[in-house]
Amino acid sequence: MLFNSYVFIFIFLPITLIGWYALNHFKAYEWAKVFLAGMSLWFYGYFNVYYLAVIVASILGNYFISYLMKFSHTKLTKHIGLIAGMLLNLGFLFYFKYYDFFFENINLVFHTNFNLRHILLPLGISFFTFQQLSFIIDRCTGGAEHYSFVNYVTFVTFFPQLIAGPIVLHREMMPQFEDKANRRFNADNFAKGIVLFTLGLGKKVLLADVLAIPVNFGFEQTAFLDTPSTLLVILAYTFEIYFDFSGYSDMAMGLGKMFNIELPVNFNSPYKACSVKELWQRWHMTLSRFFIQYVYIPLGGSRKGKIRTIFNTFMVFFLSGLWHGANWTYIAWGTMQGLLVIWDNLGIVGVKGSNEKVPAKVYIPRWLGWLFTFGFFNLSLFFFRSDNMTNAFQMFRNVLAFKDTGYLNKIVVNLDIPEFYLLKQVLNMARPDMINYMYMGIFILLLLISGFILTWKNAVQIVEEYPLSTKLCLFVTVVFVWSVISFSQVSTFIYFNF
Repeated sequence: MLFNSYVFIFIFLPITLIGWYALNHFKAYEWAKVFLAGMSLWFYGYFNVYYLAVIVASILGNYFISYLMKFSHTKLTKHIGLIAGMLLNLGFLFYFKYYDFFFENINLVFHTNFNLRHILLPLGISFFTFQQLSFIIDRCTGGAEHYSFVNYVTFVTFFPQLIAGPIVLHREMMPQFEDKANRRFNADNFAKGIVLFTLGLGKKVLLADVLAIPVNFGFEQTAFLDTPSTLLVILAYTFEIYFDFSGYSDMAMGLGKMFNIELPVNFNSPYKACSVKELWQRWHMTLSRFFIQYVYIPLGGSRKGKIRTIFNTFMVFFLSGLWHGANWTYIAWGTMQGLLVIWDNLGIVGVKGSNEKVPAKVYIPRWLGWLFTFGFFNLSLFFFRSDNMTNAFQMFRNVLAFKDTGYLNKIVVNLDIPEFYLLKQVLNMARPDMINYMYMGIFILLLLISGFILTWKNAVQIVEEYPLSTKLCLFVTVVFVWSVISFSQVSTFIYFNF
């Protein structure tokens, strides 16, 4: 079920809110959690009932391992539990997400003939798998208790963060579900939740979905793009992926606030970063947190010398790339990010005003650091967005060709969006020769608006710093109505694929 859909906003969400607060009002606290978990499973299974079997099997398997840990009193049995938990979760992830990729490459390298299964990827499997994997690891290392089955299911399936994060930890969620104060309706939290949800909805529907139109067309025509069209298409995708994913995160946090549940911040204006290292402290923060706590630190972190630190950092980003998808393009993207972060960690070039502990040999102005960071991140997305390595390298060749064939005009004419229907009709009657200029103007305007929004405060800052004034409420109402009117367009969240 999409957040940006009629069935979610006008049916699912009202029923869930009313049921949750009604049951809690009558002090039926356990039934309230059962109701919320059941509605969350409906939310997940709405796409495909087959997905329910996958997530239920995953939940039962992890809960059983957690239960067995109650009787584990030796290091050996705890290690066995840890291995079993990792095999279960990573096995699930491998089978559904990487099976075909693995055996396709085995067939290619060793000239074997393993059959590919073409398995339907369950939505959000990487998110709820990592969420449960973190719980099992903490359980086996003594950092988590064994919760009741209802509590555990509610923790895993809480619908705002179920499909595309943020990746939550048991220690930040379980206490909130148990806190009786969170069971009472809070008008201030509810109002802030509506504002945050609506801002995220606008980012997704009014910006990301519109920018996706020229982006999708451009990446389908990589062989024909010239330098300007390639650069502007990747810039549009840089904006699209941010508005898409941060918009989802804003909506998730807004929904959480409506239920008096605080979800962790996942984005903190990453495109303001002046180094790639800083960007990754601001982008998909809960994924970075997971890899730091459960990969980087267990590998030794920065405690075992410079060479080991470089290796540990590289492994984090290599695995991050692989986490995003079963394709060499994602591995290349993760590798590129890792190498750039390693470069930052070497301290050869620093940014003025940064708070790095180790002094750099040379310092550059913040604007130049931002330019390098934003530019390299754009270039890395050639790998992230392309279907294969051939197309990704073709995009690099397009940039380095330094030619302008006017292909950008063919891309922008795809921006035939309803908002400009009247203007199009007027131009058709008065100046049909200006139609292409109109589309070009729309595209440039979208990029300028996107750039302006990125330089301003993010949605979380707006909600926390601005009072609920008449002006803000009017703005939120306009964004909400405009977004709802636009629901008829084809839309899906990019990170649903991960």
